[in-house]
Amino acid sequence: MLNIGRRLDGGRTPRRFGKLVASSLLASALLWQAGCAANDGLDAGATETPSVNVTTAPAGALQGVAEDGVTVYRGIPFALAPVGERRWAPPQAFPDWDGVRDATEFGPACPQPGARPGSIYYEKLGEVNEDCLSLNVWVPDGAEDAPVFVWIHGGSLVTGAGSQAMYDGAKLARETGLIVVTINYRLGVLGYLAHPGLSAESPQNISGNYGLKDQVAALKWVERNIGAFGGNPDNVTIAGESAGALSVVLLMVSPEARGLFNKAVAQSAYMVSMAPLRGTRNGHPSAEEAGVAFQEKTGAASLGELREMDADKLVSIAGRAFVPFGVIDDVWITDQMPAAFDKGEQAKVPVLAGFNEGEIRSLRFLLPPVPESDAYEAAIRASHGDLADRFLDTYPADKPEASMLATTRDAMYGWTAERLAASQTAAGQPSYFYFFDHTYPAADKLGLRAFHAMEIPYVFGTLFDIPEPWPQAPRKQSERDLMKAMMHYWASFARTGTPSAEGAPDWPAYGNDATGMVFAATPKAWPGLARARFELHETVVCRRRADGTLQWNWNVGIISPPLPPEVPECN
Repeated sequence: MLNIGRRLDGGRTPRRFGKLVASSLLASALLWQAGCAANDGLDAGATETPSVNVTTAPAGALQGVAEDGVTVYRGIPFALAPVGERRWAPPQAFPDWDGVRDATEFGPACPQPGARPGSIYYEKLGEVNEDCLSLNVWVPDGAEDAPVFVWIHGGSLVTGAGSQAMYDGAKLARETGLIVVTINYRLGVLGYLAHPGLSAESPQNISGNYGLKDQVAALKWVERNIGAFGGNPDNVTIAGESAGALSVVLLMVSPEARGLFNKAVAQSAYMVSMAPLRGTRNGHPSAEEAGVAFQEKTGAASLGELREMDADKLVSIAGRAFVPFGVIDDVWITDQMPAAFDKGEQAKVPVLAGFNEGEIRSLRFLLPPVPESDAYEAAIRASHGDLADRFLDTYPADKPEASMLATTRDAMYGWTAERLAASQTAAGQPSYFYFFDHTYPAADKLGLRAFHAMEIPYVFGTLFDIPEPWPQAPRKQSERDLMKAMMHYWASFARTGTPSAEGAPDWPAYGNDATGMVFAATPKAWPGLARARFELHETVVCRRRADGTLQWNWNVGIISPPLPPEVPECN
């Protein structure tokens, strides 16, 4: 019988307490239940049983699996299932429990469309249902006051889960000493619907942003409980890629997330314009109006009927009728993201941000059809006015496809990354900028050099563990060296706020001549890396913001609306 020890309630957790190792009998039973395989490299017929660790946290005791220097606790609930009346409501904290809770299997993924077989991003997620608000924790042996790395998955706020293979935190935890946490949050229409009826239910008269609220709830769980695992709740880094990086930026500007993290990593974020809850702003109609239009699409006569509808049916309808995004509700999000940074209303924390050379190569749905060179130039001249020559010098007409790929990449991901680095530098915070420009034969064969998300497995150390159809990396020492360098740069940043890696070049702060680190075959610092391109897109966005009637997102290049005239604040 396990001696669990006394639970503590409330307040911050002592740095380390209550970790006990269970008997091998229980470990064997758990292994059978979890269906774990024996370690690679064992002789045929040999077995190696992971031990079972129990950690007692303020929330309750958790039983995880210890293997190869790391203990992983999976599927820990941080909020009640958002079903029934809790669908489209702020998350409610999961009650503390008595006894030992099994944490050996991942929880369900949140409802989402099925992945497209054949896509390089295809991954079978296992169980999917609304009882999905859980997180996973990887703890290196001997962790004490360890830095905490909280990963927010990407997927356009529509797909994904913290259980995906490339986010496995075992190697990152084992080799760098980080405690790695991955989280789930509500997606799509279930996570981002705004509606006047939902606003009327709220004491603050707001709705939407439920996925963002879930992320904050997960961070509050970490703050309260991570000390029990040996983590330091005063040294938490939030990190994510794509929609996960967008979420990082939203957490940085949200007053409701203040104080819950100490550093931020944004990989391929996109700081595009958002709709207001009511009225119109920057060319966006009301989010509440969009919610009413979605209800009409479903045929539901009331919110009650919407809440009774099958989640999969709602997700299916939303695929044709709803685009999830943050909503400016004046409580959780108070302004457009760049405006919040300009006013100094963001979290004052160190930031590491960057983007990939081939972002759009795997996201070609963001591009319109490629025209001939003369039509490309004509479209740019018609839409960009006094900036047309500057634009065409940067993105020339003689290679329109390459220019269009680069334009959308730079306007969405490059501009956002450098804007974050520049804004935090101006706020007196250490900021680090990067450009991922690496490839290998399997990616080149598909025309996917440095594609969107390609850097993630280098950061997590999972490069050789991602199944096809992800382009498979060669098991070469050069790939291992780059992976090791990136793991340690990121981990060092999470630990100290300064990225460094043994045997790799120093990474100068962005404020040092707008320097970025280029990750190609090997890392290399590059002053003024993307400054000219950034300044062009900053001018375009500034004019659209000043005009007040135009969105900024992927409506760039040949599909850009006519650029507003020059204004003094945008020089």
